[in-house]
Amino acid sequence: MTVISPERLSLLPEAGPEDGPGGGEGPLWTVVEGRTPYPEALAAMEARAAAIRAGTAGEAVWLVEHPPTYTAGTSATAEGLVDARFPVFKAGRGGQWTYHGPGQRTAYVMLDLTRPHGGIVARDVRAYVHGLEEWIIRALDRFNVKGERREGRVGIWVADPVTRRESKIAAIGVRVTRWVSWHGIALNVEPDLSHFGGIVPCGISEHGVTSLHALGIPATMEEADSALRGAWAEVFG
Repeated sequence: MTVISPERLSLLPEAGPEDGPGGGEGPLWTVVEGRTPYPEALAAMEARAAAIRAGTAGEAVWLVEHPPTYTAGTSATAEGLVDARFPVFKAGRGGQWTYHGPGQRTAYVMLDLTRPHGGIVARDVRAYVHGLEEWIIRALDRFNVKGERREGRVGIWVADPVTRRESKIAAIGVRVTRWVSWHGIALNVEPDLSHFGGIVPCGISEHGVTSLHALGIPATMEEADSALRGAWAEVFG
């Protein structure tokens, strides 16, 4: 995987699929070091998605860490922002309120959905979101954590032995523009869970939020990245 600094995010080369892993197939994976301001990531991601549509750039997965930030999806309501203690931005993705911050791995996925990816059929947003869910579930399985879907709830959920209730460990929020995906997922590795108290995460107040560390798994960000990278081929081919 390529490793760059946040200030280079908007300067990434317009790489084609030949730069991807696995013998010339797949997206170009990039780890962005440090903490990337959300507006910069949003602008770079939108530009990359447009370039993919134009055929001048290849597909990409960016692994990013943000400073403490609240983002509002297209379904976010004013009531969902309980305490604006951190900067707030409109994200343009689907969903409601999400927190991003240190210790959370955000993976931005930019794919050309006019073609299939592994078992994910072309031009099917529901199948794509199901694939993102499966990707997280398989990555968590590498830490012996059972991630699960829940009907009517966005994200991936686990049984939390601390709170004795179901808690969200990963969020999903996507946007598809002319069949190119952007935005993606956020996996809680070791964030400050109290930061989620400023919002109603994804509009769900009756369940908690957890992380790998809160579950007693002292995973590093590098180990989380490795799990995500390893699980990718199993889902997206």
